[in-house]
Amino acid sequence: MMTLDVITIGRSSVDLYGAQIGGRLEDMASFNKYIGGSPTNMACGTARLGLKSALITRVGDEHMGRFIREQLIAEGVDVRGVITDPERLTALVLLGIRDQEQFPLIFYRENCADMALCEDDIDPDFIAQSRCVTVTGTHLSHPRTRAAVLKALKLARENGAKTALDIDYRPNLWGLSGHGDGENRFIASEKVTAELQATLHLFDLIVGTEEEFHIAGGTTDTLAALRNVRAISSATLVCKRGPMGASAFDGAIGSSLDDGISGPGFPVEVFNVLGAGDGFMSGLLKGWLSGEDWQTSLKYANACGAFAVSRHGCTPAYPSWEELQFFFNRGMKTPALRHDAELEQVHWATNRTGDWPEMRVFAFDHRMQLEDLADELGVSHDKIGPFKKLCLNAVENVADGKPGYGLLCDGRLGRDALYAAAGKGLWIGRPVEKPGSRPLELEIGPDLGSKLAEWPVENVIKVLCFYHPDDDDAMKARQEETILRLFDAGRANRLEFLLEIIPSKVASCDDETTAKIIQRFYDIGVYPDWWKLEPMKSDAAWRHACDTIAQNDPYCRGVVVLGLEAPSEELAASFAAAARHKLVRGFAVGRTIFAATAREWLTGEIDDQTAIAQMADKYRALCLSWDQARKNSGGTA
Repeated sequence: MMTLDVITIGRSSVDLYGAQIGGRLEDMASFNKYIGGSPTNMACGTARLGLKSALITRVGDEHMGRFIREQLIAEGVDVRGVITDPERLTALVLLGIRDQEQFPLIFYRENCADMALCEDDIDPDFIAQSRCVTVTGTHLSHPRTRAAVLKALKLARENGAKTALDIDYRPNLWGLSGHGDGENRFIASEKVTAELQATLHLFDLIVGTEEEFHIAGGTTDTLAALRNVRAISSATLVCKRGPMGASAFDGAIGSSLDDGISGPGFPVEVFNVLGAGDGFMSGLLKGWLSGEDWQTSLKYANACGAFAVSRHGCTPAYPSWEELQFFFNRGMKTPALRHDAELEQVHWATNRTGDWPEMRVFAFDHRMQLEDLADELGVSHDKIGPFKKLCLNAVENVADGKPGYGLLCDGRLGRDALYAAAGKGLWIGRPVEKPGSRPLELEIGPDLGSKLAEWPVENVIKVLCFYHPDDDDAMKARQEETILRLFDAGRANRLEFLLEIIPSKVASCDDETTAKIIQRFYDIGVYPDWWKLEPMKSDAAWRHACDTIAQNDPYCRGVVVLGLEAPSEELAASFAAAARHKLVRGFAVGRTIFAATAREWLTGEIDDQTAIAQMADKYRALCLSWDQARKNSGGTA
């Protein structure tokens, strides 16, 4: 039974992209880390477009190999064919954007993991599950990987599956030039031509640039090269022509490239060509495997390629299916797509990884309250950090590896707990505001970009703002400017953003107060991934707030309810009111859980294990209270 749409086979690497634009690779000072390698990019690109994709490759038994595997899973790619090589390192690529025409790159692939792929790695039962097998040229360059690819192609054809080749010609990966020549896309070689031509009859679809067809066809005359390929293969040939789009030939090659089938193009600003071909191939596979005609398939391909050349990185640049439809329906507003704020918001929101339909968050990010308590009790502030580690232990005890649990913890007093929480599958929010400040001030200081660059990408920015619609203009302007700068800095550092608003501490509120605040922040261009709202017992207040979020951002992650140290019975009532609204995902409660325990532990009345047990019991009870409220509302816990 074919449960997969496409399996891609071949290179898998970590791309280290120079963060500085317009300089030599020698002068790059910092790098952004992404997954890379053409088959890996294609697996993710097609998954974003809704295909059921899988990858066959090898990665190292180390941090970079685990990074690739985790990212593939997050993108929705089937990783059963990703083999961990116990001896070899994961491949790396260093890349840079020099200008509009120069994109230097260095492949670190000496005896790398993916080049150890062999015939034994190709599972016939796995291949039988896919409607298509797609390979790239690099893995035809070595006898061992070539044997693996040929086995997969043979099995696919026996199963009646489609087969596709992206020629993906990199001369230095065929041993034709040195390590510093990674940018070079063409060196003529009779040996490479012969190696490629020996396989071309195995494919139903062959895709390449003009230079790539030159190597496959054995001549630098593009039409002659296409005819030479056609003499060997009956595949549909798709020749990529850069800004002129692409031409598809499903029969004889005409007298001009313009005689081929074409799809609409998109005249965008070229920012980064690296990975554009993999984006193009992702869109083409989406159309081809969905039964679209070639014009439509090429439309998808051209658009995905346009997105890729407009953004930083390869896989991170590729669109989701929702984003692609939004682009087609609304049209292009600027050739520099990365500067289209509306489009970038859809891109960000529809390509976030992780799924949090339920949120049960223990908030122990409190700083001022715990410092005041320590002062009251006459104990050192140094005890606050170890107490927060106990709070984390309580979270882990209740979560017990299950999804839907998280914490809010600061990096000043709670640094050790924050670091210990990393990589454990918990949602992690991290505050940035100076406690109690109004107008809002940030504890991380004014240099937001460099400070947030230090954060792991799994951390979520959390900021609390005491804001009310009746604030005077000066107060509004100052607070809004701070929030907007923080939001922009967070996006630049690929961090999700939670905005907590508490108007009731400023002035009286009615059923529309919170909704008005939410609308105002959307109006100034702030699109939080999460909202944290104080408990509202009125169904009308919740309805107005949730409707406002949904109207402005249909992709918002959702809302969590804060506690304000309310007794458990009051929280249960607020949960009941909130749980009726699907956009409310859960709660983020702190002092209700830890306040009494903190007092007893700081004075030495109870030991660590008792403190953990007390907080775990209260946290677990709140989780059960929320789950019951959701169940009673007709939702699912």
